Amino acid sequence: MAKAAAKSKSKTANRSTARAKAPAKRRAAPVAKPRAAPRKKPQRFTVAHARDGEFKTDGLRPYARYRDLGIAAASGGLCQAHVIRLIGPCTDEVRKRHFHDTELQLIYVLKGWMKNEFEGHGEQLMEAGSCWLQPPKIKHTVLDYSDDLEVLEIIVPADFKTVDLTK
Repeated sequence: MAKAAAKSKSKTANRSTARAKAPAKRRAAPVAKPRAAPRKKPQRFTVAHARDGEFKTDGLRPYARYRDLGIAAASGGLCQAHVIRLIGPCTDEVRKRHFHDTELQLIYVLKGWMKNEFEGHGEQLMEAGSCWLQPPKIKHTVLDYSDDLEVLEIIVPADFKTVDLTK
């Protein structure tokens, strides 16, 4: 029994020592409330049929024709999607090094072929069925393309800046 009493005393001593060593509780600093995300415009359903589409010259590049798919308007500017036909032949105007200030840029070759050069990835030949993602601000150059090239391009956000690096 003496052993049990001694053990009990030592446990009590250890507990009080442990309590004495524990840091005092501090009052937590006030936490800043996160800002509410800006309200996005509501998206609406849209559909674009090839039979109704018209290719226009009012896009980013003067050597291309664009068929807008109505996604920018339907998404409130969140995203843009269009089919692009590049007009041949590929000239020095096309071969200017540049980048796009986007969050996402995805391109899918519908018809023909396109040869590009991407910073850190070299030359790439894209053919019908090829798809690539261009990370934001990746420097690239269009080197050549077939006369029948047609690509689907999806870009976030709909309104973005292209920076010409040849100046």
